[in-house]
Amino acid sequence: MKIKLDENLPASLVESLAFLGHDADTVVQEGLAGAVDPQVWRVAQNEGRFFITQDLDFSDLRQFFPGSHHGIMLVRLRDPGRIALHRYVVQAFADEDTSGWLGCFIVLSDHKIRVLRP
Repeated sequence: MKIKLDENLPASLVESLAFLGHDADTVVQEGLAGAVDPQVWRVAQNEGRFFITQDLDFSDLRQFFPGSHHGIMLVRLRDPGRIALHRYVVQAFADEDTSGWLGCFIVLSDHKIRVLRP
């Protein structure tokens, strides 16, 4: 899966997701650090990338309804430190069948993964 990590996620996820067979890059690597959300979103979609973020601006299902994009994972942890973010995202991609996630809106929390399909 092609993945774009928002700047609010640890860059170390690139290597860990690559180890799991994914093509991951970051907003920062693209030179988009500090860019407005619509620009970041446009780049991720133009590249056909599944977007992972903590930014609640991407939580509006009316705007980001399943099937209208390449996929979004909204990470919502109680204690979103860098280590916890890394662990939960890697665990989700290691433990779940991600082949059906393209086009989905996914919420990853401390206790579950909610997948909204097209």
